[in-house]
Order: sequence, then structure tokens, then C-alpha cells
Amino acid sequence: MKNYILGLLLSALCYLSACEKLDAPPLNVIQDRDIFNSEAGITAYMARIYSVMPIEDFKYSPTLGFNAFVIGSFAGITGEALSRDMGNANGSFGYWSAAYNLIRECNYFSEVLPDYAGNFTEEKVKYWLGEVRFIRAVTYLALVKRYGGVPIVDQLLTDPDQSIGDITESLEELKIPRSSEEKVWDFIAEDLKYAYENLPETSVAGRVNRYVAAGFLSRAMLYAGSIAKYNSIELTAGSERLCGIPASKAVTYFKESYDAAQLLNGKYSLYKKSWSATDKEAQYQNYINTFLDASSPENIFVRQYKYPDAVHGYDALSVPKQLEGPGGNYSSETNPTLDFVEMFEGLPRDANGAIRTRDADGKYILYDNTMSLFSNAEPRLRATIILPGDVFKGQVIDIRRGIYTGETAGGINKLIPPGSTINYPTTNIVSSASALQTPYQLPDGSMMNPAGLSGVFTNLAANGPGGSITGFSVRKYLNPNKPTAEVVTNRSEQSWIELRYAEVLLNAAEAGYELSSLGQGASYLQTAITNVNMIRERAGASSITSINDVDVIREERRKELAFEHKVYWDLKRWRIIDQEQNARLYRVLMPFYAAKADKYFLMIEQTKEMLVLRLIQDGTMIKFPLQLLAKTQA
Repeated sequence: MKNYILGLLLSALCYLSACEKLDAPPLNVIQDRDIFNSEAGITAYMARIYSVMPIEDFKYSPTLGFNAFVIGSFAGITGEALSRDMGNANGSFGYWSAAYNLIRECNYFSEVLPDYAGNFTEEKVKYWLGEVRFIRAVTYLALVKRYGGVPIVDQLLTDPDQSIGDITESLEELKIPRSSEEKVWDFIAEDLKYAYENLPETSVAGRVNRYVAAGFLSRAMLYAGSIAKYNSIELTAGSERLCGIPASKAVTYFKESYDAAQLLNGKYSLYKKSWSATDKEAQYQNYINTFLDASSPENIFVRQYKYPDAVHGYDALSVPKQLEGPGGNYSSETNPTLDFVEMFEGLPRDANGAIRTRDADGKYILYDNTMSLFSNAEPRLRATIILPGDVFKGQVIDIRRGIYTGETAGGINKLIPPGSTINYPTTNIVSSASALQTPYQLPDGSMMNPAGLSGVFTNLAANGPGGSITGFSVRKYLNPNKPTAEVVTNRSEQSWIELRYAEVLLNAAEAGYELSSLGQGASYLQTAITNVNMIRERAGASSITSINDVDVIREERRKELAFEHKVYWDLKRWRIIDQEQNARLYRVLMPFYAAKADKYFLMIEQTKEMLVLRLIQDGTMIKFPLQLLAKTQA
């Protein structure tokens, strides 16, 4: 019996011992002390939340979201360009659960770090708290510009059946309703001001400092001011106005935007390392380098990429067809429109402002090469897009719609009647349906590909991706030194410049103009003129002496910030995105080679349908045999 009782006692002791071990945290689960007891742990935490911060960069797509394999961009729905995977669709723009997960991570950090603050200097604690408040503000900025008023969660929430320290909520406390849009913008401003006050003046690339916070404050408050002034829609839930801001707040928000922008003066400057006031070629190269020089004094906040750990596919998806890398068939995904090109200065124009391609008799103007039409254009245009016949990576970019074989001695008349949607006549035009071309023999006996090496191909469904569809290709951000063997998906490593000083200058210019128009003083208008001229000088455009309409500043933003994923949100906050998208047909410029004249001419066409490929959920490409262009000549 004694042995039995002893056995029971030993069993009980073993059981209790086992229970004590089960109460201990699992060894494979990271605890707070593992993170917050060391600077290395906090750095790792920060790296995690920085990586999922909603930055609409190279890997963002309105239809696929953040950190996606992207074959198109915002440019496909803003008039900047036509993009195969975007077409004329508006996209889903969804961003909700991931946002609140990130907000929770920020709140968790803010509430737990003080318990471990004794391990660090006061300056470091303030810095880290400023960082997470900045990231939370940027997350709410991504939410409010998509949804208007959203639930404001400014503290750590827990499951009603669980608790973290002294933090416990009931189910009712977790049912947080949407706040008014105005309150969300004010909450963003509060976080960014906190960040500005607590962050240091400098930081390593990829992490924020106080001036990054000020720059984002300028951006956010400009958006809020625009909603207050231009929004005419009201959507309420109870007493909360979920969509729209009282017009009386416009001055307040524009003033906050203007003041925040001024904080960066003298801290950053426009990139002009190789710029020359008298050399257009230097201005062109300088603007190219603006987006590639990591030491640029214009960069305020960047998202860094470095092969092989962090990469994107921008080069592979954007280079002209003739420069695509191994595997090919995914180039030229973003094709600038003629509508965008015509915003730039220095182009020959008709009386209505459209680019001039025909003479006074209605005959097509003949050129020795296609670049002649753009010879006097401001250098920023060439640095932003690749024009037909321009040189990139040492090659002439061969973009052509076809070869005209008819007589040219008396000039070339319109090939089809104005406004017609009939096809081009086949008797005098040789074109190519795909990149598998049959060369045409010219009068001098030489051979020429009808569509050039980079398109335009008339049957995209047969050819698959690749080849210009507008006569242009994107240039901004492309790496001119990347070997062809590396022009493949997930091999690019350019840093994405999320905020640069040019935007801050334009924020101040727009806010200043709006304040002046609302009766706040002429000095604001003078700042607008000065800032716009700083942008235009660097671009190689002429200076202006006055601004009588906000559209002057808006057009400057569209040119300067093109293909940087900013224009869409500008059009939204100005409340004119409907004008851009509703039943809009964009124009393209088609180069033709006149064989008998040994000259080029260019025709203006309107797009009909753009969407030829979609990326479905499993990554499979589905082809849709849609007509590329309606032959409607402007």
C-alpha cells in the first residue's frame, strides 16, 4: 500500500511539473521581451511594419493591390498612358483588413514600448514612437482617400475573452463606427505633427525623419483642403458626415499644407547636378538622373530595393519591345498617350492647340526622321517618355505603324475621311499583325520591317504582350545601364521615390494659389508663381509671370509627377476624375514611313479598346481578341 501511495504522489508531482511547463510560453514564439529589450529587436519590428506600409510603388496595382506582380499601373486610368492590364477599368483599389492589421501593429508598439523604455535613451524612444505614429498616419491616409470616413482605432484592442496586461475590451467596445471624413483627416494631421515633433532631423535612407513627416503632412492637408473646397457629395451615418468636409475648413487645411511645405525649404533642393541653363541635352540627362541617383538632394522618402533580397520588375515590363530580355513578351506595358504628350511645351501646334501633323493644305508634313516633330520640345518630355525614333541604350527605338507605299510627289492626303472608323486602305499601306514580320523591300532595294522593332502591331491577341500601342513608351525610372540579360521580371532594383521635393514645391504652389483665391493674401500667389517657375526651369520650359487659373498648377503637377502614381489621387481630390474617365477616348500618334519619299509622317488616331490581357488570380494570362485601334483620324 505504501508503495502505491508513493507511486500516486510521484505521478502527481510529475503532473504538476508538466502543468508548470505548459504554462510557460512556447520556446518558438517570440515574446515582447525578445523584441523590446534590444535595439536589434526593435529594428526588426520596424523593418516589418515599414515593409507593409501602403506605398503605391513599382509593385502596386489598383486591381491587384500592394506587393503584387504588376503589368500596369495607375497610368492606365488617368490619361497619362494606356496600360494593357488596366484598360479603361477603374480597378478595385481595395485596402481594408491589411490596413487595420498594420494599425494594430503600430498601436501595439506604442503601448508596449514604454514598459521597456528604461533600456534606451529618451531620444531613441521618441524616435521610435514618432516612426510608428508616422506609419499609422500613412495607413489612415491610404484608407481615407479610398473610403472617406473610416473607424479610428487609436489604441490596442483585444479579444473580449483575452487580455494583454491591463488591456481588456468588451464586445461592444470593439464595435467602432466610422468617423466623419473630417475627423479622419484631423487624426492624420495629429499623428504627423507628433511625428514631426519627435523624429530627428536626419535618418538613414528608407526611414523617416521629421521632414518626411512634414512633407506627408503637406500632401495630406492639400488633399483635405481640396475635398473641403471641391466636394459636392454628402454621405452621412447618424451625425457623422462620412464623405465630404465642410467648405469652411478649406482655408484651415490649405494653410496647414502650405506651412508644412515651408518647413522643408533649405532642407532639400531640386536635383540639378548636371543641369545647365543653356544646354537642353544636359537638362534632359539631368532629369533622367533625378530618378536614378541615390544621392539626390531631392529625395525625401524612398522605398529601397536591392537585388536579390528586394526586387521588382519595372524594367522588364516597361522597356520597348526591341530591348526586352530573355523570355520576352511582357515589355511596353505602359504606353503614354498623345493627350499627355501635348501638355508639354515646345511642340508645333494647330490653332486649336493640338499637335500639328499636316500643313495648311491638309497634307501630311514629311520628316527625315520621327524625332524632328519634337526637336523643340522641353527636355522633360524626352526624359519622361521614349519618343518614336529616340535613342535608348544605344539603339534607335523603332516604333512604326506601317509603311506607306503610295505616291508622295503631290503630298499625302488623309488616308481615311475625318471621323471615320473604317480600316486603313490595304493597297497603299503595309503593316504587321505581330512581331513575326515579313520585311518589305523599299525602292532602293533595302528591307524594312513594317511595324519596326517595337511595334505598332495590329493584332495584339495574336502577338501577346509587347510593342507600343500609342507610338510612345515610358522612360522615367528605366535603368539605361541594365544588361539585356537582366531585363527580366523581379530583377530590377531602382529605389521608388515616394516623396521628393518637387512635389512639396507643387503642394505649396497649389495651397498658396487656393489661399490667395480664398482671400488670404497676395503673398501666397507669389509663392505659387515662384515654385512653379523653379519646376519649369529645371524641366527646360519657359517661366511664367502670373497664374490666373488653378489649372496652370494642376497641369504642371501632371507633367512633373507623371508615372509616379500621384495623378490619380489628384484627379480624385479635385473631383474631376469623372471628366477624365467617362466615355473618354485617348489619342495616339502613329508614325508611318513613306517609301517613295524616304520620309516619315505621323497620324493622330483615337483609341477604341485597350484591354487585351488580364492576369487572373492564379497568374494565368488570358487573351481577349479585342481590336486595338479605331481608325479615327483627328
